[in-house]
Formats: sequence, structure tokens, C-alpha cells
Amino acid sequence: MYEKFVAILCEKHITAYRVAKETGISATVFSDWKSGKSKPKTDKLKILADYFGVSIEYFLE
Repeated sequence: MYEKFVAILCEKHITAYRVAKETGISATVFSDWKSGKSKPKTDKLKILADYFGVSIEYFLE
């Protein structure tokens, strides 16, 4: 999932920091996903999907 997140960041020319600030999802959450410490929960995926204008499935493919 994190790879898809990074891909859409690059595509939209947005930083993870900006996404964190604008969505209220802590930047540490993204770090935890990257390191494999935790997996994204549905509520966070929904926020990201809405933010980027994609479906939740986009991140799960």
C-alpha cells in the first residue's frame, strides 16, 4: 500500500508532510506504514482516497 501512496504523491507533486497537515493524519502514521510497523486502517484509507479523488481500492491493488 505504501508504494501506491508514494506513487500518487509523486504523480500529484505533493509531499507526505502536506498530506499530513491537510488530512489530519499524523506524519508518523505514514512512517509506520513505510517501515511496516502498522498497516493502514480503513478510516485512514478513506480519508486519503477522498483527498486524492481515488477509490479505497486504488491503495489496495
